[in-house]
Amino acid sequence: MNKKIGLKEKDYVLWLLWGAVVLVLAATMLFPLLRIFAELKAESFGTVFNSRKFLAVMGNSARSAFWGALISVVLGYGFAYGVVVAKIPLSKFFAMVPVLHLITPPFVGGLSFILLAGRQGFITKTILGLDVSLYGFWGLLVAQVLCFFPIAFLICAQNLGNMNGHFAESALSLGAGRLRIFFTVTLPLSLPGISASFLFILVSILSDFGNPLIVAGRYKVLAVEIYTQLTGWVDSSVSVVLGIVLLVPSVILFLIQAWLVKKYAVKTATVGGRFSSSDSVKSSLVARTLLFAVCAFLSLIVLAQFASIIAGSFQKLWGINTTFTLEHIKSVGHYGQALFNTISYALIGAALSTVLAFLAAFFVHRSSFPLKKTIDVLIQIPASIPGTFHGLAFSLLAASLNFHNAKVLVITAISVGFIPFSYRIISSSMMQVRTTLDDAAFSLGSTRGGICRTVIAPLCSEGVLSSFIYTLSRGIGTVSAVIFLVSFDTPLASLKILNLAEQGDWGQAASLALVLTILTFAILLIEKIYSWRNHGYNS
Repeated sequence: MNKKIGLKEKDYVLWLLWGAVVLVLAATMLFPLLRIFAELKAESFGTVFNSRKFLAVMGNSARSAFWGALISVVLGYGFAYGVVVAKIPLSKFFAMVPVLHLITPPFVGGLSFILLAGRQGFITKTILGLDVSLYGFWGLLVAQVLCFFPIAFLICAQNLGNMNGHFAESALSLGAGRLRIFFTVTLPLSLPGISASFLFILVSILSDFGNPLIVAGRYKVLAVEIYTQLTGWVDSSVSVVLGIVLLVPSVILFLIQAWLVKKYAVKTATVGGRFSSSDSVKSSLVARTLLFAVCAFLSLIVLAQFASIIAGSFQKLWGINTTFTLEHIKSVGHYGQALFNTISYALIGAALSTVLAFLAAFFVHRSSFPLKKTIDVLIQIPASIPGTFHGLAFSLLAASLNFHNAKVLVITAISVGFIPFSYRIISSSMMQVRTTLDDAAFSLGSTRGGICRTVIAPLCSEGVLSSFIYTLSRGIGTVSAVIFLVSFDTPLASLKILNLAEQGDWGQAASLALVLTILTFAILLIEKIYSWRNHGYNS
């Protein structure tokens, strides 16, 4: 049989669910983006492109994004090469350190950078005795590199790990040296991971909001300037034009990345297998020593960042009065409403995102419902759109409809913003379930809805949980989209941290960031325990 689930007149529930999925995706993915263009005014383009201020902002964004992505990829690839290929000492430990940045709120990196390298920073003031300010381009560059190089590490590590070491051994047998093997074999085969990570980080830095707000100072970038123009009631049309300027390169880079991934997936389909080679091919002692030094240095900085968040939470006045105090930790209670909102909105948003992603994956991959390609395209749109632009779109749409329920808007932004990643996780899990199980259930008289409920859903439970946990953990610390949508009555912990950092209240900012970090770790630990129980502790 081996046929995808079809349609019958009695499948009323599935029809209703299909209609709901299509309607929700169209309403949340297309309508806000189309509505935003209604705010455009022809003269606003002239205002933007004839203004030295706005041209400087564009240049700042391009400059920080390019150099941040380039340095992040160089460091991330070197880190991955040392851990996966060179197998330097403590490689397993080093492999865990960069992941810390990926499972914590994104603005923690900027906050910790100020605590370490600000005017009252531990490194700049306490150790070096310097009275300097690193606000601006260089501070932003360092903060973003530390925040985003782990992405390059993970992508490149996976690419290097799947590389067949026999290619290097063959080159060695033909008389090639280690350096030549690297440049003619390893590096060319690494291009998929390098290009994918560079483009992904480039888009991520362009849309980054938290780090520039904390670290950049007067060095304005597009993501922050869009917010300033809108919330300051300067000119909403100008904010839309700036949003489009941010959107266009993001979409182009996303499409290029998708094309490259597809292209390289075909070319490297036969290059599988864990990297394994003889001792004669392994990196020289000099190379391994250099790689160890790089990995150790980066790991030390990352760990120092998190240590500064902990230390800042228990110091009277960071950089001035190091007396131990519980005052900042106790002050977290003053932000109980913000924490409750943050957790509850993230929970609801994660649940909605996961349910919608599961239904979409079911209709696309396990059914003959119409508009499958349309659903597949619609649900991945937010992946190519900066959070700032999405927040701007929802804000303008809500204003035009005279809809001011901030709770609904924030929850919608969380569920929509992370749904492409939920969809990919669940789709990957669902495609691993053999269609022969559907056929067996059909032969036993099961309905289409019954197959979805009793066969596919249980077998995809781990993917569904991973999707929920991912959205929940990212939703807790999200900033770029929701900052356009919150109201005075709906405070969020992530935005409170940014406000405290802007005011120079580093102790309270650090303590609140510490709470969110611990919360995120706890959520991920639950998911890890569930995975261990399913696969065994020795898997």
